[in-house]
Amino acid sequence: MFLNVKEIEAAELARWMEAPPQPFRIIDVREMGEIAAGTIPGAEPMPLATVPLHMQHLPRDATMVVVCRSGARSAQACAYLQQQGYEKVFNLRGGMFAWAGAGQPIGLPNKSVVGVSGNR
Repeated sequence: MFLNVKEIEAAELARWMEAPPQPFRIIDVREMGEIAAGTIPGAEPMPLATVPLHMQHLPRDATMVVVCRSGARSAQACAYLQQQGYEKVFNLRGGMFAWAGAGQPIGLPNKSVVGVSGNR
């Protein structure tokens, strides 16, 4: 989708969640109304427009999987993060459509936006 954006398939992310190869975070860049309807369990809400505002809560050495509805917004977020010097960011190919289509669990988001109310 975007040049040089690394992608991860839903099945691979599910394997990571069962046996993480390293610590990682899942960042959901959809709007809060979309996220409230369900997300990947443990995902951290951070609507796309707010990503630049929360950079101080995203360590540059962190491994992150970024998700949205179809993979387009999350690819934009990954490209932006890469431009800011983040190297270990992955776009969930196909987004929540692919995640749900693969029969993976849908859960509630963390209670607050990343970096607000003491959440990371």
